[in-house]
Amino acid sequence: MNNQKSVFYLVREEILPEAIKKTIKVKELLKRGEARTINDAVEKMELSRSAYYKYKDYVFPFYEASKEKIVTLALLLEHKPGVLSRVLNTIANEKGSVLTINQGIPLQGVANATVSLETADLAIDLEALLDKLRLVDGVKRLEVLGQA
Repeated sequence: MNNQKSVFYLVREEILPEAIKKTIKVKELLKRGEARTINDAVEKMELSRSAYYKYKDYVFPFYEASKEKIVTLALLLEHKPGVLSRVLNTIANEKGSVLTINQGIPLQGVANATVSLETADLAIDLEALLDKLRLVDGVKRLEVLGQA
């Protein structure tokens, strides 16, 4: 039995080898019911069964890794009335639970803010929430700082 602690990395999809990308897609096909069996799914993705079994327990989309976690976001917000409020409302509308908020003093028309939220009850996956937050008027930049 391996007692080593697992280490996780957040890696952009474009640098992953094809076998890992296809493994993720196979898992998505199975989850959505677009393939009835693993064999059907790996054939659709032109992936060997051995490659699928090699990687299947080690790769998953970011939103699955962040389910029921606390995620801390760093935001750069325009110094305009209501920007932080719209960010918080967007999180609340998707059933995110805001745990902490910290906003710095605005300098040169922008302010740094950090928001920690619990993702357990999110109505949408975390990636979709991040996309919505990036579209909020006044959000100049958004990054995931970490998760616990």
